[in-house]
Amino acid sequence: MSQTTPPEPRRPARVEPPSSPELGHLFALIVAVVIVASLYLAREVLIPITLAILLSFVLAPVVRLLRGLNLPRAAAVLLAVVLALGVITTIGSVIGLQVAGLAQEAPRYQRAVMQKWEAAQGGILSPLNDLIHRLGSTGSPVPAAVPDPGHPAPPPAAPATLPPAGSAAQPDQRPVPVQIREAESTAVETLRRLITPVIGPLETTLIVFIVAVFILMQQADLRDRLIRLFGSSDLHRTTEALDDAGRRLSKYFLAQLMLNAGFGIIIAVGLFFIGVPSPLVWGILAALLRFIPYIGAPLAALPPLILAAGTDPGWAMVIWTAALFFVTEPVMGQVVEPMVYGHSTGLSPVSVVVAAIFWTWLWGPIGLILATPLTLCLVVLGRHVERMEFLDVMLGDRPALTPVENFYQRVLAGDTDEALSQAETLLKDRSLSAYYDQVALKGLQLAANDVERGVLRDEKLDRVKNAVRGLVADLSEVPDLEPSTEEAPAPEATSVAEKAVPHQHPPEHQARPPAEREGSWASEMPVLCLAGRGPLDEATSDMLAQLLNKHGLGARVVPHEASSRDQIARLDPTGVAMVCVSYLDISGSPAHLRYLLRRLRSRMPGVTLLVGLWPEGEAVLSDAATAKAVGADLYVSSLKDAVIACVKASSSEGAEAARARPALTPAEPAPG
Repeated sequence: MSQTTPPEPRRPARVEPPSSPELGHLFALIVAVVIVASLYLAREVLIPITLAILLSFVLAPVVRLLRGLNLPRAAAVLLAVVLALGVITTIGSVIGLQVAGLAQEAPRYQRAVMQKWEAAQGGILSPLNDLIHRLGSTGSPVPAAVPDPGHPAPPPAAPATLPPAGSAAQPDQRPVPVQIREAESTAVETLRRLITPVIGPLETTLIVFIVAVFILMQQADLRDRLIRLFGSSDLHRTTEALDDAGRRLSKYFLAQLMLNAGFGIIIAVGLFFIGVPSPLVWGILAALLRFIPYIGAPLAALPPLILAAGTDPGWAMVIWTAALFFVTEPVMGQVVEPMVYGHSTGLSPVSVVVAAIFWTWLWGPIGLILATPLTLCLVVLGRHVERMEFLDVMLGDRPALTPVENFYQRVLAGDTDEALSQAETLLKDRSLSAYYDQVALKGLQLAANDVERGVLRDEKLDRVKNAVRGLVADLSEVPDLEPSTEEAPAPEATSVAEKAVPHQHPPEHQARPPAEREGSWASEMPVLCLAGRGPLDEATSDMLAQLLNKHGLGARVVPHEASSRDQIARLDPTGVAMVCVSYLDISGSPAHLRYLLRRLRSRMPGVTLLVGLWPEGEAVLSDAATAKAVGADLYVSSLKDAVIACVKASSSEGAEAARARPALTPAEPAPG
């Protein structure tokens, strides 16, 4: 009698070492350096053009509104620009007049501030200085010098003597003071000194408005030229990118303009009632400085605080002014802004800080103001241009990893708590079976691929198994139901990638109680979940058994070794009405599956055999001949379909239909 040679264990595939950097990577680095250098060297030209482009986004809604009043485009553009100039001129005039009035009282305010500073030094800072002095003076006083016997002290200096009476007096050697007086300046020179500091800003403002006028006048033509230059081969993607950029920038600027104007009005009204002089100036300044992220509001609070200290002899006005800013800014930033435009800007908080630092270094204070809109343009570019996708990954607010990749990364690290946190977030608007099918099984498929490639070693594989086992145990109390509309999270409570998980309704069928079932289905555990021979198949069997228990069918999990040729005789078939075999990774010809089902039929005659191939089983058994050769009664490609098939088969009609059904017909899909 010949002895069958056991099959050799499958050796892991060899993983090739990472490739060295290619020439294209070096070229991309050189291009990035050239772009940054060009932005820095050409800032005198690029800053006005950039300001003009952003101003055109601000004025575009105004132009569309005027065009809706049947005005010609040229008249609408010129009227919008004149209105903008009028607003800027009015604000500048108000600030100038108010500052001129404050300048006359500046000495009085300065004296009052200095008196408070001296009082603060004497009352608060003086004890602190004494404490620091006592802590610093730990050494003993320096002793007086002791004369050395070997080196006698030098003789005392002779006293100064007056010159003899008959000697001539020496001339006075004191230096003669010299005064340098400037020549009297003419009226032309005085005018030149006054105008020179103003010429630069006026010139920049004039260039900005002229360029903005041409951009608004030729908006359609410029759009067509950009499409022709960058995306004529894919008009759909280019048009979508331009529309997305225009929509995001216009919404961002208009929202910021309204919010900052409201912030300035609140500050001005609050300072008026507090009694700070010139509240209108500080309200306008607060509205303008708030365009600067993070540091704009603190900068706007400094002048009113100093002025309050110089106006009020006490500290009440200073305290009320500080409270006004420290309450208004968090409310505007954390409550009002999310209500107005939510998280639609698409920028992560870290990217806003990094962008502010980068553009300030590159373009100075103007760069700090332009940092957010410029970064927003880069994010939109990264979302629509494949080669620039790294910009969206680095700067955008969308998760860099999909929920499937996040699941695998967290179980790979053995962090069950983080995996459970992600599961709870996703389960707020989807069922447990949908989470298992769309996230967990696909994440385990990534792990199975890594096992096949040989990169997932035994210790990491055990870590993944333990993490998944712990996650399934933690979800044992979660029902497999569709969440109610009231419990569903708000649109901004879930990330974009998490919302992208396909929505799937849970099985609507519920098994009858054991007393109402017939035959083997009347047992407490009529379903036997048998794991495949893959290293992670037992984890999928745990998920299936848990879902079956939630739908009224008791199930137990059996490892793959229990179905081997040596152990199949010890497998207890008592009370088993259906065997569900789970395979997470099955490739090539499933000959071993055919022999496994043959052993199960020999051990459990009359039992319905269901094969679950997760998550792409239909692709594996799409060939009719291969499907017929396997020899199962049912095959499914999702846990939801497996639950539906088991629940239907548990009824007497379902059991008869299952026995009469031809081999390997897919389970009926669930409605919805």
